[in-house]
Amino acid sequence: MDIDVFPDHRLVLATRTFRCALGKQGVVAEKREGDEATPVGRFPLRRVLFRPDRMTAPETRLPVAALTPDDGWCDAPDDPAYNRPVPHPYPASHERLWRDDAVYDIIVILGHNDDPPVPGRGSAVFLHVARADYSGTEGCVALALDDLKTVLAACGPGDHLTVHADGDG
Repeated sequence: MDIDVFPDHRLVLATRTFRCALGKQGVVAEKREGDEATPVGRFPLRRVLFRPDRMTAPETRLPVAALTPDDGWCDAPDDPAYNRPVPHPYPASHERLWRDDAVYDIIVILGHNDDPPVPGRGSAVFLHVARADYSGTEGCVALALDDLKTVLAACGPGDHLTVHADGDG
């Protein structure tokens, strides 16, 4: 199954349409680290992470794992662990996945720039929980928590998220 994401902040799953947040700078064909844009492309849904202190595991056929307070994600292009999970603290630049806000209460790891990672082509591009005002992300796609749970319930191995360019759909 494909999940389609459009630059006008629509995520379409089969016959259902959901509002989503995208990168603060919109969508781009050539993703660069720190550009605050969501990359155009078709990305496999790798696995789901969730905050076990805030919720139970979401219903899905994708692989699921509980986050821990030590989970991070490397965003340093010159580091060997670039665009990979790392333990916190980590000596190179990295993002903490255990956040005070709720945006990473559920994270879907997307197969963007990970096979293998190319330095500087973008890291930590996830599908995650949107802020209440749907404000822009650093390059991820974000949905309301209940919408994200609905989407995940329909997902399984082999499914993809496709981010379309302007004028594409």
